[in-house]
Amino acid sequence: MDKLATVSQINAYIKNSFDTDGLLRDIWIEGEISNYKAHYSGHLYLTLKDEYSAIKAVMFKGNAASLDFIPENGMSVLAHGRISVFERDGAYQLYIDKMQPRGVGNLYAAFEELKKKLAREGLFDENSKKPIPQFPRTIGVITSASGAAVRDIINIATRRSKMCDIYVYPVLVQGTGAAADIANAISFFNKNKCADVLIVGRGGGSIEDLWAFNEETSVRAVAASEIPVISAVGHETDFTLCDFAADLRAPTPSAAAELAVPDTVELLGMLDSTASRLSTSFLSILNLKEQQLKKTEAEIGARRFLSGLEDKILELDQRYNALKKCEENLFKNLDLLLDRHAVSLDALSPMKVLKRGYSVTLDKNGNTLKDAKKTRKGDKVSVILNKGRLECTVDGIGEEK
Repeated sequence: MDKLATVSQINAYIKNSFDTDGLLRDIWIEGEISNYKAHYSGHLYLTLKDEYSAIKAVMFKGNAASLDFIPENGMSVLAHGRISVFERDGAYQLYIDKMQPRGVGNLYAAFEELKKKLAREGLFDENSKKPIPQFPRTIGVITSASGAAVRDIINIATRRSKMCDIYVYPVLVQGTGAAADIANAISFFNKNKCADVLIVGRGGGSIEDLWAFNEETSVRAVAASEIPVISAVGHETDFTLCDFAADLRAPTPSAAAELAVPDTVELLGMLDSTASRLSTSFLSILNLKEQQLKKTEAEIGARRFLSGLEDKILELDQRYNALKKCEENLFKNLDLLLDRHAVSLDALSPMKVLKRGYSVTLDKNGNTLKDAKKTRKGDKVSVILNKGRLECTVDGIGEEK
């Protein structure tokens, strides 16, 4: 116990060792920028990396103001400064006082090269973009099962509409095999035709984190999808090649859910507004016609007044009655239209069907059974009820009487 020291003493000792080292006090480092963030204070935070290692770095506002270029992720730079220890955390980092670009980093160069190649092939052509369906019944979500993106998409989609089914296909979103995983998921939805629109994406991150969405495998899968694809990768400032290949780019996963799912409350509001405008328009036309009739009556000459008065009165009454009847029919049709939409919206709910005592039967593969002849005696089937499900065995098969 002769050399007992506190954590603060150790960190202070190491910091002093760094600060008195001649090499570390004045050094140039070459590396590729990653995890770049410009803080609101004016300080710049980033990581410099090469093929094998990385070092955190900071450039304070006073030094950052002298830069004659805008740092970007993937940019290769020469950074000058000193390496010291942030004593509180016991972490060492490069404190940059000068920095100059040294060309484009390897990842960024690969990004630009593939982008040009696929653009020449027409994968990003606007004319080939498919429209996103206005009222999708089923949405396929391809993302990580554990990320915040899938929770955001589900929460927003279910809040906007209760009539839309959401199928999540969990995939790797970064690292080895992620691009192939994403491509396989897109292929699955297309092969089984089990979605009206696909949302493909993940939350934000560095260029390395998002690289699976820049690989040729995933980009080609997005472009080849027969089902419309909404790309939702990263934050608003992040762009990947999947964004260019998709039929629509959303700035965030949350925004993708808003673009894919119509707001039921908003739709009903639009119907009410339309009905109100039709009613107002009809009343305006009715008033105008009444004024025109009155003007015509006033212009009848004195010589024809007595002889044609009764005919004009009858004609006026007929037109007025016809207009009133038209008005009544219009309001009646509007009421029926609104009632029909309300009933349709309610009837579309699968739970309504189950609550009435119906059930859904699935075979052993999870497919819906519509024909008793598709089963054999002894087969295992599942019966989904309004509350719970039954696991059953087929004892016999009969014809419907």
